[in-house]
Amino acid sequence: MADPRFFRKPSALSLARVAGLVGAELHNPADGDFLVDDVAGLDQASATQLSFLDNRKYRDAMQITKAGACIIHPDLVDLAPQGLRLILSKSPYKAYALAAQAFYPAEMPAAFIAETARIHPTAKLGANCVVGDFVVIGENVEIGDNAWIESHAVITRGCQIGKNFRAGAHASISYAVIGDGVRIYPGARIGQDGFGFAIDPTGFVKVPQLGRVVIEGYSEIGANTTIDRGALGDTVIGKGSWLDNLIQVAHNVKIGKGCMIAAQVGISGSTEIGDYCAVGGQAGFAGHLKVGSMARVAAKSGVTRDMPAKEEWMGYPAMPMKQYLRQVATLNKLVAKK
Repeated sequence: MADPRFFRKPSALSLARVAGLVGAELHNPADGDFLVDDVAGLDQASATQLSFLDNRKYRDAMQITKAGACIIHPDLVDLAPQGLRLILSKSPYKAYALAAQAFYPAEMPAAFIAETARIHPTAKLGANCVVGDFVVIGENVEIGDNAWIESHAVITRGCQIGKNFRAGAHASISYAVIGDGVRIYPGARIGQDGFGFAIDPTGFVKVPQLGRVVIEGYSEIGANTTIDRGALGDTVIGKGSWLDNLIQVAHNVKIGKGCMIAAQVGISGSTEIGDYCAVGGQAGFAGHLKVGSMARVAAKSGVTRDMPAKEEWMGYPAMPMKQYLRQVATLNKLVAKK
């Protein structure tokens, strides 16, 4: 159950209504009028709350749950205790997410601009925007309708941002072109200098970073993630890609659409990652690599060479997962013989 100090108490919904919203069906149509007033985990739910089961390893929690209803995969119905009302979905976790959104829809404050905000006279903001305390918006910035810019965020000269944008507290955005529906979480740094320099016997020579950051629509950039602008050309985050917290994206990196990248990943300059890739936490990529679409990289892996599409790699240096596991198994056998 969500803490009411931070989340508004939801209104009750019938199971029939919930099933319709999440694209599922009732196991027993007679349960359609039953009302649920919140969502909760199997071990915490009460008799008026909705839970879900997506994995057999939680079958023990399922047997003792006090939930009034549960979203469940049709193949797991046999795990449900007698009398528990069921909503059947082939994607229970997704269905739960949609149900939770129905109970707790995203809220935005009423439009206002704080007196302490500093907005350049040439900046253009769309309708119904929220601008928090001590926000700074530079000259010739353009921001679309329904933006929410939280306290102490900074958006520098010339940035272009679409509608339904949200920037968290203390985020900084520069040299950026950002599409609709993008969310930048607190403390993120967008558009900083790339780590570009020439080596000379007398010292390092800074290479001017003359590109931009392009973040396409409906992407999310996690807290304290950094995305450097390009040296020549752009650093690009593709449409609908989600980056977790504490990620480093170097200059001229290109990430395709629909990618999911977990925390503490580092991507070196000019590496290109295709569409719909998944990268586990703390993985690293050398520079100037090409990673094919729908590739998957396990956590803590180090990718040092080009990676074909649709493959799963792990280890350091990263290699196809089956090859890596065979090597580990062989090494364990050698150690066991000693």
